[in-house]
Amino acid sequence: MPASSELPLSGLLASPTRFLFFTGKGGVGKTSMACASAVALADRGLRVLLVSTDPASNLDEVLGVSLSSVPTAVPEAPGLSALNIDPAAAAHAYREKLVGPFRGKLPDALVRSMEEQLSGACTMEIAAFDEFSRLLGDPRSTVGYDHVIFDTAPTGHTLRLLSLPGAWSGFIDANPAGASCLGPLSGLEAQKAIYAQAVASLSDSARTTLVLVSRAQRAALTEARRTSHELSLLGVNHQRLILNGLFHAAGIDPTAQALEQRERSALAGAAAFLEPLAPSHVPLRATNLVGLAALRALTSAPAAAEPKAQESSVATLPTCGTLSDLVTDLARQGHGVVMTLGKGGVGKTTIAAAIATELARRGFKVRLTTTDPAAHVAAAVGDGTGVVVDRIDPHEETRRYAESVLGSTGTQLDADGRALLEEDLRSPCTEEIAIFRAFARTVAQGRDEFVILDTAPTGHTLLLLDATESYHREIARKASDLPTEVRELLPRLRDPDFTKMVVVTLPEPTPVHEAAMLQTDLRRAGIEPFAWVINQSLSGCGTQDPLLRERAAGETRFIREVAEGLARRTIRVPWVLQDPVGAGGLAQLFPDPAITPPG
Repeated sequence: MPASSELPLSGLLASPTRFLFFTGKGGVGKTSMACASAVALADRGLRVLLVSTDPASNLDEVLGVSLSSVPTAVPEAPGLSALNIDPAAAAHAYREKLVGPFRGKLPDALVRSMEEQLSGACTMEIAAFDEFSRLLGDPRSTVGYDHVIFDTAPTGHTLRLLSLPGAWSGFIDANPAGASCLGPLSGLEAQKAIYAQAVASLSDSARTTLVLVSRAQRAALTEARRTSHELSLLGVNHQRLILNGLFHAAGIDPTAQALEQRERSALAGAAAFLEPLAPSHVPLRATNLVGLAALRALTSAPAAAEPKAQESSVATLPTCGTLSDLVTDLARQGHGVVMTLGKGGVGKTTIAAAIATELARRGFKVRLTTTDPAAHVAAAVGDGTGVVVDRIDPHEETRRYAESVLGSTGTQLDADGRALLEEDLRSPCTEEIAIFRAFARTVAQGRDEFVILDTAPTGHTLLLLDATESYHREIARKASDLPTEVRELLPRLRDPDFTKMVVVTLPEPTPVHEAAMLQTDLRRAGIEPFAWVINQSLSGCGTQDPLLRERAAGETRFIREVAEGLARRTIRVPWVLQDPVGAGGLAQLFPDPAITPPG
């Protein structure tokens, strides 16, 4: 595995551009790298603004300060301020900005209709983007800072975010008198200059650097390569790469050697992609990067200087179930929907694939699908398992939806009305509606088979679930009929006999605490999680590697937090020697010889 004598991030931060974007597959360490870079630049005496555009932001926890949508000074880091772009608050402000001027001037019923149009998940995303564009495209908004660092959302969401400036500007140009879930388009005319400047800033290599963050893992590197290509197509060509969490075995411990070999193999397979980007190397740390001391240690001291963890706590792990136990309980129903949810990078796809393949091995009809735009379900499950694998394709669903609306509502309109409907269907918000309808249709298939849904990362998933009521209004406005599967979606999601929500996490602070927030939101929607799965646990795997033993010891606190305080049912899945991909790799997650599929 490549090694470097430089301190981590020293090359990236030698001559940084004014804007730095950190992006990559969920769970690769974007927030840690963005925070460490921000602290390092502030420690040089520079004025730095750190911004999260992630709906599931955890800047607060990493920096140790309570943040809001306005810049907040970070204690113990003079010159550093941070903020979270809160999608819900941004959407409220966005609605009022567009609708407010019409209050008292238009009939109340029409104003309420405008507010309903601006109540969906797509509007929330656009509102957050509106704030993002202001920071990037309006120099006055960041005039007091030398550098602005963006900790972006997981990859699929980020690509959509970065592609929106041109898309919305084009829509405004083509539809000057139209309206959509963006609101009255005439009210957005003033935003065009800011959107155009945002696009210019993103593609200007003198001002902007796009920092891809990845782990030395096949899925993460594949995602980084795809992201790099798609960003290049958007004109964002000044790219750097951070390889985070690189591990070197200290001896002949099987777990340590397997981990290092897995990383070496992944890096070798991506060599042609990595070489031109001259990646920065960040070693795996014994402890989690939370707090300013840990962030500063990343860029100023070798990993060997870290304090030792207490190993004795490993022996006090609470009793947890196995993945075999979970599948046995799921199988009793004979059909239904299983959804894996959680922070990006915790292994939702792996757990979904494992559940699907084991149910299929036990003779059930199983469909594995995803709502995640950065899906890897087909690669995870492999061939010959008997599982039907598909995904909700945004482009195909949008085409089908537009044809359906034009073939129903469109036939009842005159030429002018049909032209306006066609304009509305060209709005990017149409894709959100189309995907949502496909999601409802997929859930309905759980009446006759097992449907395993590998869902998007937490923020996107919640936006999808929250869209239900606003979707009802939007589909009723555009189409003459409301599909049965849409009417029945919320009841099905709330029915514990029909839908089982499985929260997936890692035994680390940020994934656990974000999963806890997810559970709170699910309960607010009337949905109770069926189980929590603590994935990739080093505890109990018998490793003798010093660094891995320290990390295993550090897991105990978070396993106890889940099992004793958060989950009604806890499943612990150990770290396994072979990459859990395909039938053979996934079989390791079911160690009981009585149920392990034949190799």
